[in-house]
Amino acid sequence: MPERVQLSRKKGWRMPPNTVSVARPHKYGNPFVIGMSYGAAGPRNEWHRSITIGDRATAVAEYRRAIARGHPYFPYDFEERVRAELAGKNLACFCPLDQPCHADVLLALANPRQETDR
Repeated sequence: MPERVQLSRKKGWRMPPNTVSVARPHKYGNPFVIGMSYGAAGPRNEWHRSITIGDRATAVAEYRRAIARGHPYFPYDFEERVRAELAGKNLACFCPLDQPCHADVLLALANPRQETDR
């Protein structure tokens, strides 16, 4: 099963095989930045309400909501692209492994659980 990998800038660190970086500013990076406010006039955002991203969990929740609602930041076929390009791959971001990360959202989209009737 694919998993999340924490990126590192340490000398000699290499990304493991079969791993794709989804950190900002890559196309799958989370546009919601901790400490920034988003609202009707916010950056790349046309939400009907104003929010301030206060922590990592809120940033991940907003990322999940934006994908589900078809936010303009994400192309209309975003979920299809995630499945096609990221299925079966480990995803790497700088978030600590013991905290929420948008890569978890992408892993769930790319690798839906296969339920069997056994």
